[in-house]
Amino acid sequence: MNTKQIDAILELSKTLNFNRAAEKLYVSQPTLSYEIKEAEREIGFAIFERSGKGAVLTPAGAQFCVALRAIREELKNAIEQGQNFSKKYDDDLSIGLPVRSVLAYLPKVMQQFAKKFPQVSVSPKFNGFYASEAFLRGEQDILFAMDFEMKHVPNIKVHPLYTSHIQLVSRKDDLLAKKKIIQEKDLYGRTLLVGGGSPPALARVQKRLMQSGKVHYFNSANHDTTLVQVAAGKAVCLSPSFFNDFTGEFAWTPFACEEHFNCVLCTHANDKRESTKLLVELLCASHKHMK
Repeated sequence: MNTKQIDAILELSKTLNFNRAAEKLYVSQPTLSYEIKEAEREIGFAIFERSGKGAVLTPAGAQFCVALRAIREELKNAIEQGQNFSKKYDDDLSIGLPVRSVLAYLPKVMQQFAKKFPQVSVSPKFNGFYASEAFLRGEQDILFAMDFEMKHVPNIKVHPLYTSHIQLVSRKDDLLAKKKIIQEKDLYGRTLLVGGGSPPALARVQKRLMQSGKVHYFNSANHDTTLVQVAAGKAVCLSPSFFNDFTGEFAWTPFACEEHFNCVLCTHANDKRESTKLLVELLCASHKHMK
């Protein structure tokens, strides 16, 4: 199935009128009909039921168009990225990173890197807490991770960054934000957001607090959802300090516990490029303030 056929199917699925769909695509109505019939012949089922008034999606066609719409958007993005890359760059370094914390250092690192390797692009890929399967498949060149995730992964190089501790995230006007360090007893009677893909060390702390019976808690789907609840004053949360984006939106206060995370950068052992080496060096240097 080609892009013309995909566009014909998606446009007709919106208008359900052959003439209007053809006009929007700047093709003739017979051409539109032909493209859709060829696509249906290829996939082996009818996407539309034709009628004198236009077209109606079949049940299979409706389901197919939902998936096809997502595929078309991904294809569009891939084409645009390829066009941008071909015009300016000779190579690309893809980095798997936490969602929010990159704002504190990555833009400056990219500027420094571009002075030495202007022909190499840097593409951030956001993975959240856990190691990216894309890196393990060789689709990413550098990965920010916690050391326990990568201990038994072969054919990689591990570059130590810093030790990240657990901090309490609260509104800046919360009374807890005035403390220099948070003890477990300070959270008694408060509502704590938990879950959301918490790594093992953080999950242990959350479990300990929940089992105390002195803390209210709610499950949260992910870190960004948690931050919305914190901003609304509904609850507080515990988070690895490496999620701090240093924008000043929230108070990040050290939490008294032994649990911590050893953060690392990972590269592929067979990657001998000088550009990769420099980018890793710049990223490591940018994290010195977090030690």
